[in-house]
Amino acid sequence: MDQQSLELPSLQDLAVLSHDHHHNDNDKETPDTDELATPSHSTSSPRLVHQSSRTAIYRSGDKGIKVLLHDENPDGDPHRPPWQLRRHCHEQTVSRYLSPSIHSRQVLDIKPFGDHPTALYFTWVSGITLKQWMEENQATDDTNTRLRVAMAMAKTLSEFHRAGVAYRNLTPENVVLDTSCEGEYVATLIDLSEAVMFGTDAPRDETSAQDAATLERQWKQEDLRSLGALLLPLFLGSKDESTVGSIANHNRTVLALEGGRDTPLQTRGDDVSRKRNKPTREVSEGLPIYLGSLISTLLHTTDEIQHDLPSPASTIKYESAKEVYLDLKTMLNKKNQWCHQTELEDSMLENRLKLNADLFYGRQVEMSMLMHLLQSVVALGNQPSIAIISGEYMLFGHPGTGKSTLATQIKKPIQERGGSFIEGKFHKSVGPDTVLSNALNNFFGSIIDKNSKSGNIVLTSLRWRIHDAIGSGNHLLMDAIPNLRTFMAEEASTSTTQTTSDGGTTKSAKTHPMRSSHRLKFMFCKLIGAIACKTHPVILFLDDLQWADEITLDVMRMILTDPDVNHFSFLGTYRDNEVSPSHQLAEKLHGLKEHGIDVLTIKIGPVEKECVNTIVSEALCLPPNLCRPLSNAIHAKTGGVIMFLLRFLKSLNDEGLLWFSLTSRRWEFDLKKIRTKEISVDVVEHMTLSMALLDKKMQSGLKTAACLGSNFDAEILRRAKKEDDFDMDTFLEKCVEDGYLVSGSKQFAWAHDQVHQAAYELIPIAKRESFHLLLGSRLLMKSPSLETANILFFVVDNMNRGATLLESSAQRYELSFLNLKAGEKAITFSAFHSASRYFMTGLSLLEHDSWETNYSLTISLYDAASEALYVTGDFSRLSSLVEKPLKFAKCFNDKLNIYNHLIRSLTASAQMEEGIGTCFRVLAQLGEAIPSSITPEIFHVEGVRIKTLLEGMSNDQLLSLPLMSDTNKLASMHFLNHLLYLAYIAKPPLAPIISFRMLEVSIEYGVCNITPFAFGVYGAFLVSAVNADHEGGYRMGNLAMALMKRLNAIEMIPRLYSMIYSMINIWKDPFQTSLTKHLDAFDIGADRGDMEFAISNLFQYVNMSIYGCGVNFDGLIQHISAFSKRACQCQQQLSGKCLIAAHQLAFDFMGIDENAYSIYFAGTTEESCFVSSCQSNLSPICRYISQKRKYVSFWAGDMDVAAETYEVSKRDLVGTFVDGLIAFYFARKHRSDEAKWTATGEDVLATMEKWEEDSAWNFKNKRLLLEAEFNFLKGDHQMAMHCYTASIKEAHAHRFYHEEGLACEKAATFLLHENDHDGALHYFINAKKCYETWGAHALVARLERAIESLLPLCASR
Repeated sequence: MDQQSLELPSLQDLAVLSHDHHHNDNDKETPDTDELATPSHSTSSPRLVHQSSRTAIYRSGDKGIKVLLHDENPDGDPHRPPWQLRRHCHEQTVSRYLSPSIHSRQVLDIKPFGDHPTALYFTWVSGITLKQWMEENQATDDTNTRLRVAMAMAKTLSEFHRAGVAYRNLTPENVVLDTSCEGEYVATLIDLSEAVMFGTDAPRDETSAQDAATLERQWKQEDLRSLGALLLPLFLGSKDESTVGSIANHNRTVLALEGGRDTPLQTRGDDVSRKRNKPTREVSEGLPIYLGSLISTLLHTTDEIQHDLPSPASTIKYESAKEVYLDLKTMLNKKNQWCHQTELEDSMLENRLKLNADLFYGRQVEMSMLMHLLQSVVALGNQPSIAIISGEYMLFGHPGTGKSTLATQIKKPIQERGGSFIEGKFHKSVGPDTVLSNALNNFFGSIIDKNSKSGNIVLTSLRWRIHDAIGSGNHLLMDAIPNLRTFMAEEASTSTTQTTSDGGTTKSAKTHPMRSSHRLKFMFCKLIGAIACKTHPVILFLDDLQWADEITLDVMRMILTDPDVNHFSFLGTYRDNEVSPSHQLAEKLHGLKEHGIDVLTIKIGPVEKECVNTIVSEALCLPPNLCRPLSNAIHAKTGGVIMFLLRFLKSLNDEGLLWFSLTSRRWEFDLKKIRTKEISVDVVEHMTLSMALLDKKMQSGLKTAACLGSNFDAEILRRAKKEDDFDMDTFLEKCVEDGYLVSGSKQFAWAHDQVHQAAYELIPIAKRESFHLLLGSRLLMKSPSLETANILFFVVDNMNRGATLLESSAQRYELSFLNLKAGEKAITFSAFHSASRYFMTGLSLLEHDSWETNYSLTISLYDAASEALYVTGDFSRLSSLVEKPLKFAKCFNDKLNIYNHLIRSLTASAQMEEGIGTCFRVLAQLGEAIPSSITPEIFHVEGVRIKTLLEGMSNDQLLSLPLMSDTNKLASMHFLNHLLYLAYIAKPPLAPIISFRMLEVSIEYGVCNITPFAFGVYGAFLVSAVNADHEGGYRMGNLAMALMKRLNAIEMIPRLYSMIYSMINIWKDPFQTSLTKHLDAFDIGADRGDMEFAISNLFQYVNMSIYGCGVNFDGLIQHISAFSKRACQCQQQLSGKCLIAAHQLAFDFMGIDENAYSIYFAGTTEESCFVSSCQSNLSPICRYISQKRKYVSFWAGDMDVAAETYEVSKRDLVGTFVDGLIAFYFARKHRSDEAKWTATGEDVLATMEKWEEDSAWNFKNKRLLLEAEFNFLKGDHQMAMHCYTASIKEAHAHRFYHEEGLACEKAATFLLHENDHDGALHYFINAKKCYETWGAHALVARLERAIESLLPLCASR
């Protein structure tokens, strides 16, 4: 209804109003029955239900009647019709003005009643008054019910205000409560006589619009104040009996005197306000702090209304009843939470703001994404998953947006599902390479702690899984994770005797650092795979990945691509402003995507204003709508960055702009000063300025603690501080209380790296170096020599930062030596990045003449640094570093380790030619002259010499050779081994010559751990030579195995098995016997860190399964997929790409039309892989792909393509057999090249006959099939059929089902040539069955088509 269309009638109009006129108008205002209850009563005559000095109320059925009594006549006129009629008409007008949906008393008519000339007729409202309700429920203490009552009143009052009406008569008698609406309270406001309408009750004079708006605001504030006066006794109940009795008087005083109704909008000012009862500051005592703040705010209206009432400095107020309703609703919804707190905390009494550093608000979308990730880990878990949370760019910087808090929200859900949340954090100033091991160490520490406390937690299953995965003596992993040893009940073994490569023994054989690094990374994968399972899912969370090291990122890549890891997810966070596209993290994530790993990226920014308001509301225990002005100001200042706004809140408290008032029992604030306060947009600068306001002792403690890294224990801090500098206990307690530090047992960590940085900024830049140097020196002096190792990192880290202040050479050399020791200690933890940093710092401290004055320290640092740089993959720095030691080392032996690291780096970076050249130079210095160019004459002479040398010695003599002790020859064997690998890749003809020399050195100077490998290589050469010597090669293979066992050179097993069981023993033993050996070798290689040959054994397993044994593809393809992923995981390019080619072969045979290469490398095809491998001179990959193409084409019957590939593929064990069949096929074509093909087939047949002599199991069926094809060519059909049948029988007996099927198919083809359709059909059907057993569904489909076309020609049909 348009407010402006409503006008109050004049006195003359009122005098002539008739009964009918009112009745007709009322027909339009009939109230909805849903809004007002209308019970029927049997009483026909009205009965008096209420009477006061001013009014009398009668009830007749569902109607009520209100009359004004005589004592209200202000003029002394006994009839009073103008005044009485005006009063009733006003209420009727307001009633009609309000929508029927608003819970107000509905006026029906104005007409005479009894002796009264005018009376107000209205619809009776069912329910009880608030006064009655409070009397009946005075003894109850149900806060939630009272909240519902309060909400009902606030909601109705809000409806009035929204409709443009101020009620102005809010008393317990004028509120009727109804609970018939589904248990919820509905409050109806009766007696509209004092109500005013904003638009129509404005003065008719020249009052400006601004004055009208002010008056409207004042009317609303009066209603809100009256609401507060109702809520106080409502919630106090029986706690304050005097309050209820004072309410009516209070609200009547708020209203204008009735004599002033002729000017209803008249301002009452100070005269009225002085008559009001002033509520005391203690009105909220006994109430929850939240509720007390709400009520006291309602009672303290603005100065415009209450000039004589004191108000908080913040001058906060409610603008509408809806805000009150929403704040009451918030309290109702937060059952038993912060807003129900009644007692004042000590921090409040001390005016200290207590903040929770792990606040989490909003982020619903992001949280749902994480929960979906969790569900996939728990329910599916078929492969590892990854989610990365990053902070989006914003004006206020990137730290503190809540990335870590969001990530940790998933901690409780996964623990509730029986899983674990393992967490670690990288730091800018702390070595990153121990973060993962520390995270796992803390995980096992927590398990041990819980188990010791509860005593009934069953962890046997986890122990067995870990034992099965990593074994019982994995000291490398247990050294990195000490709590794992405790958990597994393993004692550190320091007396394990192993034979070293120099032929001697030592208590702990040293593992090569790179191999140690590979092994540790693989063991991390195995450990994670053992921890995570269906009943125990795992989420590994690493914070601040922008500071992660490459090794840790590589471990994560390996875990995520590990086919044996299930029910695991990796969760990480980083700051996107610190990660460019070229950053190693970005490259690793891109690599994961290329490997088919879905990376869930969650970007978050600052929280919105509403979230900030919620944070402030909960922090201050204030209703949200009262906090909004403050939270808006805070959001504007901090940009919604969680950490920033928390620190800003704290600084407001520290500076006295936010304080807890004991009088009002609530937090108050100076909003004006807060809004004008200037702060830095940089959170670190802001926190530093706040910290600068602390007392000197606190600042001193913060400075000292900031120099101890991201975490430290109390004892370290005690030694680092000056005497009487600050009290330890007080300082630590204060830091934890203020949120600077978080504590765990005796360990302390900074709450956030930005807090750490802010504390560090307290140290003036000009004094930082000296501060660090003095602190490190103090730590060193206060620590006994035996304890120095425990605090070595703290000492060295600090002294290094002040190293430029060292004046004497002695001091610099001493610190350089400490860096050497710190680096060596870091290597024992496999922290190679940290170690390289210490070594390089130590080098920088050396004087220019250190080669003369301190040679031992200098060469040791260069040696150690080159090793660490190699392991971390920093090959460019390594190549520059080695120049000086190679130039200034006093003897050649001191250069050997440097050369070793250099050659390995050249190999790892694919600089094969340079690596070979370096090996030649080193070997020449060691007295080993290896010809760089191999002519046939040289090859023959060298081959004959070594063969003669070996034939002159029995096996017992060779196995009894002494241990090598000559250090030069030991070094020679080491570099010959390097050269052998490089030659195999880049110069294959050179490889046999190198193996010859390795054997000569071993025979002449004794054996070492490398010698068995030399025997194995020579054996492989013998069996693959033009005039293959299978017996000689088999002898060398057996000697290699026996010698390896004698030397206990377990680390050589992967290399030996890769050669012996794929290149040597296959000429003697059944193919099937090699399969389990290759899997065993993989396990040993992975455990020892020799991933190159570990993966090579997986490839050999797959190769033999396909080509040699004909293992069923349906089961094998799962292994191929897992092994290919493992190869990619370990970045083994050669074996990996060959495995992927095998995967493609399996797809081709199974009839799966997919590109296997794209599974592992996006956008890669077999052809692109072949081309790139040829361009990179990776001949093994090229040969294998060519062989695969020939094999697939042959079995598919595409003989022309097979013939083309025949020209480029290398003839080997399997390829030779297929080449013979291809040759006889084309010879039967009787083309111009028949003689060539016939000769080739006969040559292969002769070769197969020789092979059969050494292993009939492996080669007899092949020889028979070739002989059948030869007789087919020559026209000896009877002998051909005999050979086909014999080949089928032999293949079946030896479980070569793929070759049995091939023989059946060839026999069927032969019979078709003989027009024996029935016989051909029989063999085609048998071939189909064999191919089904093989899982070669593409071949099955091809034969089905052949059978279908043959059936019409068969007599048996």
